[in-house]
Amino acid sequence: MSGNTFGHVFRVTTFGESHGGGLGVVVDGCPAGHPFPHARIAEQMARRRPGQGKLTSARQEADAVQVYSGLEPETGLTLGTPIMMMVGNSDARSHHYDDLAALYRPSHADYTYDARYGLRAVAGGGRASARETVGRVAAGTLAEDLLAALHGIEIVAWVAAVGDVVLPAVDEATLTRAQVDASAVRCPEGHVAEDMTAVIEAARKQGDTVGGVVRCVVRGVPAGWGAPVFDKLTADLAKAMMSLPASRGFEVGDGFASTRLRGSQHNDPFVKDERGQVRTVTNHSGGIQGGISNGEAIRLAVAFKPVATIFQPQQTVNRAGEAVTFQARGRHDPCVLPRAVPMVEAMAALVLCDHMLRARLATMDGLRR
Repeated sequence: MSGNTFGHVFRVTTFGESHGGGLGVVVDGCPAGHPFPHARIAEQMARRRPGQGKLTSARQEADAVQVYSGLEPETGLTLGTPIMMMVGNSDARSHHYDDLAALYRPSHADYTYDARYGLRAVAGGGRASARETVGRVAAGTLAEDLLAALHGIEIVAWVAAVGDVVLPAVDEATLTRAQVDASAVRCPEGHVAEDMTAVIEAARKQGDTVGGVVRCVVRGVPAGWGAPVFDKLTADLAKAMMSLPASRGFEVGDGFASTRLRGSQHNDPFVKDERGQVRTVTNHSGGIQGGISNGEAIRLAVAFKPVATIFQPQQTVNRAGEAVTFQARGRHDPCVLPRAVPMVEAMAALVLCDHMLRARLATMDGLRR
């Protein structure tokens, strides 16, 4: 396997390099007859793109998505055939990387790509760049639109921590993307957002970077999505989030905090609501039990490390193993968190759309027997 394809029924394959001609995605398995969400994809791509201000890379890319296949020309409906989406690279400055071809940058994929393939795309880090997520966000937004149309599902992610600045609990039942986008750092609480912004700007002025945590809630997922053992919904979400550039940790529900609780505190008691549906009184499990959704909101978090490119002298070695000193130049994010928000939403949508379609296939197979 190449490692560039994700999903079982709703399958996505991303392609392209950070400083190549362009990047994109092929989506296979999208049901026929769905109105293609051009506007929704454009909105999410705008949230992901660089050049949004002092908190992000200064690289200027419009990231306008072009669709080359899979749509009925007159109606714009999906055909059920592979959908290819692509954006061009218009502001690549590959010469910024000329002096990096012979050395290994600390905490980058330079050495490991050489070890794996024997060569690498030097400019921009190639496939290891966060720019690879262009295709994920485009495909993930299509998946999100399907989830919303068929089940009314809502996905909202936000920056919950930057460095030592941590956002207190928010109302996950009502939080909106408009509230999240009210600040450039994508934290929905004004004074906390200001503190986070100050931390990022201080790191940028020092030629340094900072990490943090993105939290995400998915509302409206019905009970019964997921599969036991190796295809648990938790396992697939973990793989999806940990495949994002700079991700270093993942949790569902109370996550690591649950290790400090007793079972009597962490268990989610079941009740029947006024409509006769089985619900839980609490949601410490984060909407997933036994690897299968239980009908409650899915709650997850992803930890992101500081961006590896810093503008300070660093010690490393070149390809010959000789010690060298280098200092990065170019345009890079001082913190990945603001742009990671739509990436987390996209990966959550890809996993859930895939499991939605898998659940439908399983039901059809059951009816045939």
